[in-house]
Amino acid sequence: MSGSQSSLREANRALIVDAVKRFGGITQVEISGATGLSAATVSSIVKELLAAGVVETRTTTRSGRRAQLVTLARRTGLAAGVQFGHRHLRVVLSDVTHEVVAEQTLPLPSDHRVDTSLDRAALLLVDLTERVGSTLDEVVGIGVGIPAPVEPETGMVSVRGMMRGWDEVPVAHVLAKRLAKPVFVDNDANLGALAESRLGASRFYRDSVYVRASYGTGAGIVIAGQVHRGFAGTAGEIGHVQVDPQGRICRCGSRGCLDTVVGDTALTEPLSASHGPMTLRDVVQRAIDGDPGCRQVVADAGAAIGAVVAGLGMAVNPQCVVVGGELAETGEVLLGPLREAIRRRVLLNQIAPLEVVPAELGARAEVVGAVAMVLQATDVHAGADDVTVG
Repeated sequence: MSGSQSSLREANRALIVDAVKRFGGITQVEISGATGLSAATVSSIVKELLAAGVVETRTTTRSGRRAQLVTLARRTGLAAGVQFGHRHLRVVLSDVTHEVVAEQTLPLPSDHRVDTSLDRAALLLVDLTERVGSTLDEVVGIGVGIPAPVEPETGMVSVRGMMRGWDEVPVAHVLAKRLAKPVFVDNDANLGALAESRLGASRFYRDSVYVRASYGTGAGIVIAGQVHRGFAGTAGEIGHVQVDPQGRICRCGSRGCLDTVVGDTALTEPLSASHGPMTLRDVVQRAIDGDPGCRQVVADAGAAIGAVVAGLGMAVNPQCVVVGGELAETGEVLLGPLREAIRRRVLLNQIAPLEVVPAELGARAEVVGAVAMVLQATDVHAGADDVTVG
């Protein structure tokens, strides 16, 4: 086979594997529709993947007709990861090698209620297990990430007002009761830090900081390879460092926190006169597309975040700062000013200068960290050579 034919074959294999990951369980006819590949090409490549142990197949029924269902092959046992964002819910199923076998994301209203959100997560988990031809019996545990500080022992939000309606709700207990499975809860930035330090951009460093720049800003700290949560789980809450003594009142009750300067409202309001009503997603996408105003507010946010992260850098002295979250999708528009603000304020270390890099796991970082938390807590793991990320 020529080089170009071989490359095309590999590209088609990747298309099919990505389709199976995205849908969890999908028939060969549906793969053809999702990828645009011919039925013959799909059939041939599925046979190769089956022989290589990459996928599994079984007979199912679609619209009253027999069909061949294709799922990812997995090691025994599943772990579930759930991430509650400010405006979305993301759920994944993974095998013990961290390979994601099914994934689903749903939008959520702002100030989403805890009972409704937990119901949605539970129903979605059941649906995903069915999609991959499994049941909850095979799930060893569920990891949950939320955008608020979490008290490690109870799994409850440890600071009032951070997530309206979620105060004093034992999230782990409620979800465990509904699904009859062990549930572990942590702050989303901590989970992003865990994922990037185990499987992503900071995996070669002992000490690192993960910054999540999104609707709010938070940081996860890794020291000697372990996530440092602090007493009651408030370590890394950089979104509540005061940067403007005369600024707005933050949801935490203090004035002029970083979140009031770089949060979604602070980014969208200055653009309303020139751009009309916008969401954070609009700002990110237009910044990527080159809109000068959107690029400016993202760059200003990067500089403000960098100034606060610099203080954290001086206190912790990490080897690496990894930046994730929605704002990080703008690349150097955010990272350039953030990196420069850190460079100006952190003592120049000639032996090991502080690196500032984008997250390798992208939007999945937090939910992959939730899976890693489950596998660590339940002591279910694969050998080091087997660990991969889908």
